[in-house]
Amino acid sequence: MRSTMPEFPLTITSIMRHGTGLFGDREVVTYTGDGYRRLPYRDLAHEAARLANALRGLGVDGDQRVATFGWNNAEHLTAYLAVPSMGAVLHTLNIRLFPEQVVYIANHAEDDVVIVDASLVPLLAPILPEMKTVRHVIVSGEADTGALVSAGKDLHDYRTLLDGADDVFDWPDVDERAAAAMCYTSGTTGSPKGVVYSHRSSYLHSMSVCTANAMGLSADDRVLPIVPMFHANAWGLPYAALMAGASLVMPDRFLQAEHLARIIAEERPTVSGAVPTIWGDLLRHARRHGADLSSLRLVPCGGSAVPEALMRALSDEFGVRVVQAWGMTETSPLATVAHGDSWDRRVTQGRLLAGVEGRLVGGGDTVLSCDGVAVGELEVRGSWVTASYHLDEDTSRFHDGWLRTGDVGKLDADGYVTLTDRAKDVIKSGGEWISSVELENALMGHPAVVEAAVIGVPDERWGERPLACVVLDGTAGVAELREFLSAKVARWQLPERWAFVEAVPKTSVGKFAKRVLREMHTRGELTILES
Repeated sequence: MRSTMPEFPLTITSIMRHGTGLFGDREVVTYTGDGYRRLPYRDLAHEAARLANALRGLGVDGDQRVATFGWNNAEHLTAYLAVPSMGAVLHTLNIRLFPEQVVYIANHAEDDVVIVDASLVPLLAPILPEMKTVRHVIVSGEADTGALVSAGKDLHDYRTLLDGADDVFDWPDVDERAAAAMCYTSGTTGSPKGVVYSHRSSYLHSMSVCTANAMGLSADDRVLPIVPMFHANAWGLPYAALMAGASLVMPDRFLQAEHLARIIAEERPTVSGAVPTIWGDLLRHARRHGADLSSLRLVPCGGSAVPEALMRALSDEFGVRVVQAWGMTETSPLATVAHGDSWDRRVTQGRLLAGVEGRLVGGGDTVLSCDGVAVGELEVRGSWVTASYHLDEDTSRFHDGWLRTGDVGKLDADGYVTLTDRAKDVIKSGGEWISSVELENALMGHPAVVEAAVIGVPDERWGERPLACVVLDGTAGVAELREFLSAKVARWQLPERWAFVEAVPKTSVGKFAKRVLREMHTRGELTILES
């Protein structure tokens, strides 16, 4: 028996029409460093039409890739809406990757147009000649474009291009299964891998973000996406906000704690999202200088494990509820959120959202029990979980229709995921496993510790032992830190080797770059103290 329901397509276009049509008085606010630019959603719709017409005039008439090289601002949001809705594919280039990686990604994706923020022209100019498929470069904002001329691309000014375009566009009926956007992940072995999101997957992911089990967005919210729009579509917040009719507050390039504190105090966002390092910086700033964070009702935090001490401090001292969320570029990215009143629940990575299924797999690809005790690699599948990589025949990350996440941990019968490590970061000592994440989170509960990253290093007796790399904001010695840690983990897990560093190296998305620390240790660049 067939249903009586029509096959109405789930598309970015429908999100755009709904958000800009029914909530035209909501706005996207872009912080400028000394003030704000405001664009009501009803005007955002016209901006998207202008950009679509301008791109059509440049020959974007199919599923060409239109890349962005920019910050979180109104212009980037305009591209988020216009490019997929016109039938092209939005490709957000990660500005924090190494230049050779950006070149590889742009060529692999076969980018046709690049929209670049004026402040990032110096980053793009040296590598633009190597982007073989790029025909057009659109510069948003005032910049010296002289360095771009020699690349042999057609250069355009964003504002001039849009001002000369019609503000009405005949949006096509796009197949919901067609590509809408793509991101590349560097969290895999070998070259970066491309993940291509469909209109359907993006729509369903946005609906999930809006649910109460995720972020519970509504038209009463103002959303501050601090997580970059070039990283997994800013966790889906821009599309979800448009779907819910919530206003967006964009920080542009101003991600320092003092700027974020000002934005929160003045624009009163209710929901925000960023990695733990951002919130750690904001907490220290607020303690030293004071800050009004009272407008925030919910802060989903992810990218790496969120220290319990950070969540408790923001809650107890500033009334900000931080909840852990977990996902990957491959999962669009939201897959779990850790709601609940119990800290036993809140310190997990969260409960699987409707639309995503998970399981644990052990040695020999044996499926393990979801009893909260068994430890294995987490595999996931779902409506917005990728089933392959773009133009990549490597299937090692996929197993019987499931994505191998590379994360090791537990899964209980209620669907709560507790990740203990990345598979490559687990420390095997004397035949026993030590979770580097557990040690890091415990150490960051010490009042003098700003950051802590733990890696495994060779040991003649045990094979491997933990090395704790610590950033201090205060005074604390090895003996004090070991004593503090001994009350939280088994004594056999306590590190004997310690290194005090000025900063823990980060990846392009703000995670601890443990590979870099391991290389520094191998080269003898860390001063090791032994206890």
